[in-house]
Amino acid sequence: MMETKSPFLDTLFLLRKDECITIFTDIQEISKKEEEDAAEYFESEFEKERLEFLDSQLDCNQETAVWAGKVLYHSAQLYLIRKGTDKNLNTLIPQYKGTKNISSILSADLSLRFLPQIIMALQIKDPEDVLVKMLEEILLQFHYSGIGYDLNVENINWEEELENKTYRKLYLERIVEKKAYKLAGIPFINSLLMAEFGLHKDIFWRELENSNSEKNDSKY
Repeated sequence: MMETKSPFLDTLFLLRKDECITIFTDIQEISKKEEEDAAEYFESEFEKERLEFLDSQLDCNQETAVWAGKVLYHSAQLYLIRKGTDKNLNTLIPQYKGTKNISSILSADLSLRFLPQIIMALQIKDPEDVLVKMLEEILLQFHYSGIGYDLNVENINWEEELENKTYRKLYLERIVEKKAYKLAGIPFINSLLMAEFGLHKDIFWRELENSNSEKNDSKY
């Protein structure tokens, strides 16, 4: 996908290609054609990533992918452009109302994996920003994309959540990649990590032990 002169599409392209973003002078309405082009782009990106987890049963949920792309685009633009947007936040950042399954989780992740960085930037700018809470709620719903970000995941039934073998493997790999020690310390996930990676992740386990030790020391 080449640059298109469409703020929406170019934002998605630059983030996924170079992990950088351009802030435009205003938030432009996303056309139907842009949504259709984004759907095709996400489809191709999903297929590329599926080569890594090799599961022919999982397809890209284009509707979910486009929803997540719009959330990402609008939240990035709202970092600087806030004049006259307060009444439109629920329209710009709508809650997800589609079907929640592994395909939709992985499709949303094509964009939402970048959301933690935007949330942290918003927090630095204004810790009381209502947009932060809205985005955190979305990230909690799609917490695979939030691995490494401090979310309250106490109410998640992990045995049910990680029942799918492909999703479980991807989830565990990202925990290790992001060094998400809080998640790795959850007993059920810890047992899965040990079974999945064993001694091949010695460094990770040492860091996890040190992290837990530091937390325990801080209690006294």
